[in-house]
Amino acid sequence: MAKITIDPITRIEGHLKIEVELEDGKVKNAWSSGTMARGFEALLKGKDPRDAPFITSRFCGVCYSVHQLASARALDAAFGANVPWGGTLLRNLVMGAQYIYDHPLHFYQLSALDYIDIMAIAKYNGKDKDLLAVKDKIVGLVTAKDTYPLTPRYEPDAFSVNDPDIVIMAVKHYIDALKMHLAARNMGAIWGGRTPHYQNIVVGGVTSYPDINQVARFRTMLDEQAKFINEVYIPDVLLFGTGPLLPLAKAGIGGGHYNYLSYGDFQLDAEGKKLVFPAGVITGLNPANIKVDPVDTNKITESVKHAWYKENKPVHPYNGEQVFNLDKKGAYSFVKAPRYEGKPMEVGPLARMLVAKNPTLLDLVGKGVKPGAVARHAARAIETKLVVDACYKWCDDLLAAMTKPGFKIHDTEHWEPPSSGMGAGFSEPPRGALGHWIKVKDKKIANYQCVVPSTWNASPRCENGVRGQYEEALIGAPVPDPKNPINVVRVIRSFDPCLACAVHIIDPKTNEIRKFIIE
Repeated sequence: MAKITIDPITRIEGHLKIEVELEDGKVKNAWSSGTMARGFEALLKGKDPRDAPFITSRFCGVCYSVHQLASARALDAAFGANVPWGGTLLRNLVMGAQYIYDHPLHFYQLSALDYIDIMAIAKYNGKDKDLLAVKDKIVGLVTAKDTYPLTPRYEPDAFSVNDPDIVIMAVKHYIDALKMHLAARNMGAIWGGRTPHYQNIVVGGVTSYPDINQVARFRTMLDEQAKFINEVYIPDVLLFGTGPLLPLAKAGIGGGHYNYLSYGDFQLDAEGKKLVFPAGVITGLNPANIKVDPVDTNKITESVKHAWYKENKPVHPYNGEQVFNLDKKGAYSFVKAPRYEGKPMEVGPLARMLVAKNPTLLDLVGKGVKPGAVARHAARAIETKLVVDACYKWCDDLLAAMTKPGFKIHDTEHWEPPSSGMGAGFSEPPRGALGHWIKVKDKKIANYQCVVPSTWNASPRCENGVRGQYEEALIGAPVPDPKNPINVVRVIRSFDPCLACAVHIIDPKTNEIRKFIIE
């Protein structure tokens, strides 16, 4: 039995280690380790609650202001604030812009290279200047025997796409996606004030009063994004998922526990009765008869049995604490293990689209695409279109609301912190279900806890020894060659964690460290 350690396993933020045991060319066991402590909750104690949205936004520079929104919603609940419809619309629009940039970025820049042999572009004979520049760059690097960072350092496998036409198209769209990424970031900055880390989301609503020109600018840029998403991004994902990657999709590699959670998000009406992403919990998915139960956030607990924190029984996030114990026996991660009624949950696009019983995704499932790594990419593309369509509606609703007397974007009556209180804020950022919990005492933060998407998906085992979602999703993944563990990376990246560039593998017989550049 061989054991492989991949540390780090990311492209843009390298704090995740994956260990797997192989038997007969497949993953038999797995461990997911978050190797960096997060101390923001401890830093928040004693601070003015109104600081929390801006501090928590700095959790991450990738999906930054999703924390600002969840934090503001927690303050809304603790302060008793009622966000006006105008404030909700503006919150929706800036977060919609984040979705529009984030999902295509994940597919093209962070995952597509796992599935193609980019060297095929060396055969390109067309006239596209961007592709010719990439071709020249690759040929030059090959000549210099240094193909980093444009090529992966692993051998193509049975799931790798080496058709020159498909690869060349994918590389062209990779370049186009970078340009769309820039434009989408600018969309959010129209009202967010800057990007990353918007500045307009506060307790009670937003601070950016809109005008007609801003709405027109946003909508013009949205038209460009919609064209790319409908005509390029979605067709590419479906082409890969139902073509070259269909065997991978039908095998359901990367499935996991088949439990799914969505808090629900993105109001489509002022009353909050209609949501782009409905709330729900699925336990033990049966694709032929999907049963969705209501979400009860009181059923959420966090286990620290195998995490580097002071030993404690599983507790609700309101009562969570941040006391580290780096010498704890049996611990292997800084990530806690959240559970819903004691069960691990997958969160993110696949969870949202299954909870919503999205017909496009269910049609793919009916064609043999099992919930797993490939289905996550499909769900991500499908819901991007849903957000684009909703953004058009929110623009129309905002223009209509702005013309009515008494238009408001902020509840100014509930700006001052209460003497005491508590509240929870939930949102559905691109990577999945996000929750912030706050307790206020003497107008200061007494306790603050977050359960972020990667806490759900990347969790270690709990008291009962049940693997987290990453760990379970890896079970059965084919790794016929321990020197080429690309399927391990494919499965983990399908969840869209933050990723870095270097993979280290230790040979179980010689202890030789082999280095791979997985780009």
